[in-house]
Amino acid sequence: MNRAAGGRKDEPRPCVRSGADRLAAGLGHPLLDGRRLGLVTNPTGITADFRSTASVCAELPSSRLTALFACEHGIRGQHQAGVRFEDERDEWFGVPVYSLYGRHTRPQSYMLDEVDTVVFDVQDLGIRFYTYLSTLLYVMEACAENGKSLLVLDRPNPLGGFVCEGGLLKPGYESMVGAWTMPIRTGMTIGELALMANDKKGLGCDLGVIPMERWERSMEYGDTGLPWMLPSPNMPDVDTVRVYGGTCFFEGTNLSEGRGTTRPFEWIGAPWMDGEAFAEAVNRHELPGVYAHPVYMTPSFSKHQGKLCGGVRLFVTDPDRFQSALTGLVLLHEAQSLYPEHFEWLAPPKAGSRHFIDLLTGGDEVRSYVGQKAGLKRIAADWLQDSEEWKELRRPYLLYS
Repeated sequence: MNRAAGGRKDEPRPCVRSGADRLAAGLGHPLLDGRRLGLVTNPTGITADFRSTASVCAELPSSRLTALFACEHGIRGQHQAGVRFEDERDEWFGVPVYSLYGRHTRPQSYMLDEVDTVVFDVQDLGIRFYTYLSTLLYVMEACAENGKSLLVLDRPNPLGGFVCEGGLLKPGYESMVGAWTMPIRTGMTIGELALMANDKKGLGCDLGVIPMERWERSMEYGDTGLPWMLPSPNMPDVDTVRVYGGTCFFEGTNLSEGRGTTRPFEWIGAPWMDGEAFAEAVNRHELPGVYAHPVYMTPSFSKHQGKLCGGVRLFVTDPDRFQSALTGLVLLHEAQSLYPEHFEWLAPPKAGSRHFIDLLTGGDEVRSYVGQKAGLKRIAADWLQDSEEWKELRRPYLLYS
């Protein structure tokens, strides 16, 4: 059997080619030729043979890389969640790195002075409150306002492209964790979503998308053959992505969402929680495709650092039936019902601002009605209706079958 350099076995080439792979293979595009390029990227911006998209753009014969833009977690994924950072200079490529997660969350005019086309290559999760989607929309707005073009290099939705979940974000609740009216789980690639938002929001962005080759909506990330790079420090694998659409709700509470443990977002807990009792209460709902098992952990950072916490780890037993948003609602409902004297929604950071749970869930219904059986059923029914409506709204913008 042939072996690659270093003695490793040859591996089959990936069956899917991302937009970055196609660009690296020589695919041209009118928005690149003769243009100065600004690139929005992070460590997920790599090709199947592990070249960074920044290197690919820097080596394009008819273009020039003049700027990099960093979304949450930094250009090299070096920052933890929520850490704000400033502009810097990349010594490797000799260009400025503009922070889109510091004093500014969208490109300012001066950041685009030496840019004709912004290239966007970041692995998204297809989940509304993952901030890369918001960054994409903010970049589109800035490009439209400043007469710049935007080229999105498309990447797979890690959970496939069929299932949509959760309620639509309500007007007035837009934020960095939800910049537009979409459900919690979009069921779209980032390129498809860019096309839809540009049209539906009337942005007027000069937008291009380099689609993937051989990606199908039935594919999860493990089916693509592409290397998985952590999109953020607490998103180690697709198992985490799978539950994130529901367990991220706990960022808006005083329970740990698993940061600082070996199972971020797959485990939730608190020092005052009885893991066995909580697991039993959750499992009584007979949620499809998931089992809650009592697990005790001590977070090494973030909420309840250094304190032993009771809680549950979610085991997804049937990915095709599992509903992350519904599961998250039930977890909130039982946590509030079992521990009313301990459970708290995190207070708004300043007077007049929104509760974080409202921003995550896209309205105040969850905070107002979860904990009541009738309220839980009402929210679940409303969210199901919203997700069905979204499936029809997105249909004209889907690039893949």
